[in-house]
Amino acid sequence: MEAAKWIVNVLHIIFALSIIIIVLLQSGKQAGLSGSIAGGAETFFGKNKGRTIDALLGKYTAFAAIAFLVTSIALYMLIDRVG
Repeated sequence: MEAAKWIVNVLHIIFALSIIIIVLLQSGKQAGLSGSIAGGAETFFGKNKGRTIDALLGKYTAFAAIAFLVTSIALYMLIDRVG
């Protein structure tokens, strides 16, 4: 039971760090003044590429958040049983 607790704890830390990294990699909804200036160029040069990367990062964030929640519940149950 102690080994399972360590494995779930390591996975929990990995998912926590991945959520932090993925969220920091995502672009903001409002890019400010530089986003409004570069917005015209973005319509000609690969606007869809940015959308797909943001969509992919959004999916990774959702997966990491769900995995973080599952490992949180698993840790609670393992700590409650072990004491």
